[in-house]
Amino acid sequence: MQAAKAQALFGGLTMIDADTAADADALRRITLWALTVYSPIVAVDAPDGIVLDTEGADHLQGGEAAMLTRLANQFRAKGLTASIAVADTWGAAHACARAIKKETVVVPRGEAAHATGRLPISLLRLPESIVRDLRVLGFKTIGELSATPRAPLALRFGPEIGRRLDQMFGQLSEPIEPIRAPEWIEVSRAFAEPIGAAETINKYVGGLVVQLVSELQRKGLGTRRTDLIVEKVDGTRQAIRAGTAKPARKIAWLTKLFRDRTEKIDPGFGIEKLTLAAVITEPLGEAQHASSLVEDKSEDITPLIDIFGNRGQRVYRVAPVASDVPERSVRRISAAAAEIAETWVHHWPRPVRLLDRPDRIEAIALLPDHPPASITWRGKRHRVKRADGPERVFGEWWTRDAELTAVRDYFVVENDAGERLWIFRSGDGVDPETGNQKWFLHGIFA
Repeated sequence: MQAAKAQALFGGLTMIDADTAADADALRRITLWALTVYSPIVAVDAPDGIVLDTEGADHLQGGEAAMLTRLANQFRAKGLTASIAVADTWGAAHACARAIKKETVVVPRGEAAHATGRLPISLLRLPESIVRDLRVLGFKTIGELSATPRAPLALRFGPEIGRRLDQMFGQLSEPIEPIRAPEWIEVSRAFAEPIGAAETINKYVGGLVVQLVSELQRKGLGTRRTDLIVEKVDGTRQAIRAGTAKPARKIAWLTKLFRDRTEKIDPGFGIEKLTLAAVITEPLGEAQHASSLVEDKSEDITPLIDIFGNRGQRVYRVAPVASDVPERSVRRISAAAAEIAETWVHHWPRPVRLLDRPDRIEAIALLPDHPPASITWRGKRHRVKRADGPERVFGEWWTRDAELTAVRDYFVVENDAGERLWIFRSGDGVDPETGNQKWFLHGIFA
């Protein structure tokens, strides 16, 4: 609406001039971040979006739905509202992300035409003049336009309408030109004659690894994430991403990481260019080798971590955190991170399995300090044979105001079957301000 009308409706409305240059720069930074985290092929979808080719990369995030949820949560954590869609084509995903009133949308394979049929023609990425003329002719939705014979439309508007429709429905390819950062180290090889044989691809990938490692060594760096971009003669691209738990520049190991996965490359009508880029690098000094007369008994499991990670498995370690609240006393760290000096200090035993969230149970117990005589967990009743406790855990008032007076009383209980469970009561059993007196199961002992 007009600025004057908006100010009349909302008193004290603050008007700020748009900074298109700053918006474009911020969008580029977001695009580069998405490239390092989610996919090797990412581009700016101006003026307000980014496009990712997640083919072959979504399994590293737990699948399409999990990937979209994680992406939306990360944007929300930064105070940004994002609408995210996955579809067969760039055009279909572009339209669905901007029209469907959901935070995340997954369009099933082959359903692009059905999903976009009722969307407005303005989402076809056509010039505004063509959209305006089409509306004058009575066209409102993409489905109406796609059902109209192409010849009259092409005669009046040119080939643009047919091209956009074909791109949206997957009948015409629309390559994504991936964004690149000038500071990245990358090497490439173009071919006068297209290649396609697996052994030929492996040969040239090995040569690119040698060149990349030479550049990394010259700059004192090691690569943590490396992308192989395959450009085909039909204009499409395919990418393979290899990550390492530690900075690496061993030629043999990097070559193996890609050689194990080049079988997934579909050369199509042939490959005309290969590009190898070190997307994430870290300083790496020269390794010092021990004398051959001294037996090195240390075993480096980093290669095994790399193999699992590139297969989509999430490998990590847990490290202690200085917190009495059990769910806050651990954090995930890289599997190859340096040894942590801190350790857990607890006077009471802790279970080997801690639930992500405390599970609600029903308990029969005398207040305030007696353990339960029986508990009911997930519909099954357990008679308590032995118990130890309570161990009192206080809330962290510096974390949340609601924890100023919060208390938990933990008990270790053993049932008739010999199972030892870690349960707690919310509150001290006397003062209602310390908790609601409900019982929860939080862990299971070995």
